[in-house]
Amino acid sequence: MPLFRHHRAPARAGSTRRGALALLAPLALAAAFTGPQAALAQDAWPSKPITLVVGYPPGGSTDLTARTLAPELSTRLGVPVVIENLGGAGGAIGAQKVASSAPDGYTLLLGASNEIAINRLVTKKVKYDVKDFTALSLVASQPLVLVASTGSGVKTAAEFVQRVRSQPGKTSYGSSGVGTSLHLAGEMVKEQGQLFMTHIPYRGVAPLTNDLLGNNIEFGVFVLSSGLPHIRSGKVVALGTTEARRSAITPDIPALAELPQFKNVDINVWFALMGPANLPRPVADKLRKVTREALQAPEFRKKMEASGSVVASPSVDLDAYLASEVAKYRKIVQFAKIEE
Repeated sequence: MPLFRHHRAPARAGSTRRGALALLAPLALAAAFTGPQAALAQDAWPSKPITLVVGYPPGGSTDLTARTLAPELSTRLGVPVVIENLGGAGGAIGAQKVASSAPDGYTLLLGASNEIAINRLVTKKVKYDVKDFTALSLVASQPLVLVASTGSGVKTAAEFVQRVRSQPGKTSYGSSGVGTSLHLAGEMVKEQGQLFMTHIPYRGVAPLTNDLLGNNIEFGVFVLSSGLPHIRSGKVVALGTTEARRSAITPDIPALAELPQFKNVDINVWFALMGPANLPRPVADKLRKVTREALQAPEFRKKMEASGSVVASPSVDLDAYLASEVAKYRKIVQFAKIEE
């Protein structure tokens, strides 16, 4: 219904002023709650424990990153930061919980590239998207590593290319499952090297490791931290890491991009701190500030590097980074026709 009816007589000056004041009253009230009182309420956050959700069981690289970051955040925020492991669906169950949580800063996600950026591209079962989160901070990343079984006789990336090209369609590589970062890395290697080989998806890293150590499959892709113990012990052969340059953690392992065939291979697994969409700006800013401080803490950096991770630069624009990563993953998914 219109606020004013033109057929009515003009209101008297006094009533007009009273009406205007009545209209302004809610605005004044709103202003009061965005001024000093609001600042006071924001300063009170957090006033209770924060839950940091991890979409995987304890013990993996995402869980380790969360457990290394949590005490740093707790110290700076003055409240406990409690890890909740909520495994299943490649991290999607935990991510969905956070995406559906109240945007109050008390439920956060320490997620990896799989559940934040990849899952939505490969399965329609995942209902959330990147836009359903508030991006807070990139925390760390790890390269992936292409490995060969000792029984394959392949010791370098060049020999790998020669083997696959000499036996098109007869060689295979394994990953921890369809649509994982490991799978996408293998498909990027295939695309860039114009290689014809079969992907064998495993139900996690453990059975893939068993088959590689038992020479039941010739090639596989690991997250660096998972593969490094077996590389160091000589049980598998590292052919190359998957970032554009050698990892500072393993400068002795060549980057695949050093070969002309793989010059554009650049993919890793990364870990990021996320909140639900519409997280209040003051809360988000406070979380970004304390996370930046944590990333620069010597003890945090030491622990992350010991686990095979490189700590992210605090200056990374996470929204822009996520957009570029999703575009990269979408291209690989379309090339490999990955769908669950």
